[in-house]
Amino acid sequence: MHIKFVRINGFKSYREKTICGPLSPLHNSVVGYNGSGKSNFFAALRFVLSDSYSNMRPEERAKLLNEGAGATVINAFVEIVFDNSDHRLDNEKDEVTIKRGIGLKKDEYFIDGKHVTKQDISNMLETAGFSKSNPYYIVEQGKVTKITEMSDKLRLELLKE
Repeated sequence: MHIKFVRINGFKSYREKTICGPLSPLHNSVVGYNGSGKSNFFAALRFVLSDSYSNMRPEERAKLLNEGAGATVINAFVEIVFDNSDHRLDNEKDEVTIKRGIGLKKDEYFIDGKHVTKQDISNMLETAGFSKSNPYYIVEQGKVTKITEMSDKLRLELLKE
């Protein structure tokens, strides 16, 4: 299982619909100039795959919507397309799409275009090995440096998690 494509529209710095992919099943790197949206790309992944953006106040929700010039963005979405040919996700399809939309008042969740609950997505991801309690499947900027600079004892504790 791996991410094939990421589609982002209206989320943070991604005002227009942006498609990232096809991505390699092995390793991918995100590079670019300062301010080009690298951190927002990873924020988009966390937005769909983790609990990082739960129980938000209205002003926090508004910060996730693109604030650029032009017409006001009132909703956004991030969609991740997985290659599921190994059927690691509990779904019979070889390609599975998970989408989360956000507006000023509510979120919407979809699996393969079907409206689902946040818990449905969490359950599917957990059965595939995406742990809520240990979300190291997304390595954030600065995280590698932090881990390498940890004491051996702290690093061992992290691995035990």
